[in-house]
Amino acid sequence: MSAAVRRVVVTGLGVVSPIGVGLAPFAESLFAGRCGIGPLGLVARDGLGIRIAGEVRDYDPAAHFDARRLGLLDRVSQFALVAARQAVEASGLRFEGELGPRTATILGTGVGGIGTLDEGFHRLYAEGAQRLHPFTIPRLMVSAPTAQVSMEFGLTGPSFTAASACASAAHAIGLAFQMVRGGLVDAAVTGGAEASLSFGALKGWEAMRIVSPDGCRPFCETRNGMVLGEGAAVLVLETLEAAKARGAEVLGEVAGFGMSADAKDITAPDADGAARAMRAALADAGLNGDEVDYVNAHGTGTAANDATEARAIHAVFGDLARRLMVSSTKSMVGHSLGAAGALEAAATLLALRDQVVPPTVGVERPDPACALDVVPRVARDARVGAALSNSFAFGGLNAALAFRRV
Repeated sequence: MSAAVRRVVVTGLGVVSPIGVGLAPFAESLFAGRCGIGPLGLVARDGLGIRIAGEVRDYDPAAHFDARRLGLLDRVSQFALVAARQAVEASGLRFEGELGPRTATILGTGVGGIGTLDEGFHRLYAEGAQRLHPFTIPRLMVSAPTAQVSMEFGLTGPSFTAASACASAAHAIGLAFQMVRGGLVDAAVTGGAEASLSFGALKGWEAMRIVSPDGCRPFCETRNGMVLGEGAAVLVLETLEAAKARGAEVLGEVAGFGMSADAKDITAPDADGAARAMRAALADAGLNGDEVDYVNAHGTGTAANDATEARAIHAVFGDLARRLMVSSTKSMVGHSLGAAGALEAAATLLALRDQVVPPTVGVERPDPACALDVVPRVARDARVGAALSNSFAFGGLNAALAFRRV
């Protein structure tokens, strides 16, 4: 088969999220419009202005790892491994023999093991400790989740981490897609993980004054900020030809990938940059605007991001923008930063699989200035043949993934 025409599909998907651990619980909550945002419980709230978050609640590390293994794993690597185990099992792939060296491991994360870093700094500076845990560095390094996943499954092909803030996971998936499509590898385990709800990180976000005190309401007139979250999603990619040959279930096709840089401001989004990424993804997929039915928006719930993204969508789709279904699943799970693009890719694939568009929950009054159908509050049965998933990061680092139903 020519590398130029290799079609890439998703045959495995695993999720760790504030609305469910495992694909089935995640899908059920996603389409029921359940919100996983609630009172902050992972860290003591004394001294914190941030009171709510999208936490993975009722998560027991001991249910997934023995005590010896846990000593090596920050929470972010735990999430990556749990999601990867689900995805690999669902795919039915085994990596013995030639497939191991022909499989890439590419994950995205924004900050890596910041919980370990925060804990170490507290021991040093608050408690006066003279030494730290011997595995502090292997736990906190940004490449740790990728390394742990590659070791778990014996994946000896290309392996690296994409770290581009809130676009990290989308960049990881896009690069893995390109490697499979181009014939450099035959399969990829890809996605993203983040577990950054530590005291120090939360104080940093608090200082930016863009975190909502009462909920995430993307594209709503009353939106007042983002809500931080955590979690992981991992996809198994392979060629359509290989999936068909072994009778694997196909969740959807990764059809195209687009990237761009605003090159303007470290925090302020730019509609032109976002539009360039979306246009690049559509062109890469060979899709016209009228073939796209759904956009899973970056949709953080901040005044600047949502208005800017709406302008970008209108710029790309023109008059078609008003009939597009556009929703933000951050309204349910919060903003998981480097993992956001992976969780949103999972939601987009489920929309293609089940022909249901997830809602933007919490919307009180859709903002007429955005002029989009944001699927408010309730999921919608709809034909979804192709969809985009947007990820736009601080620093103007933009990524868009195009998916298609197979």
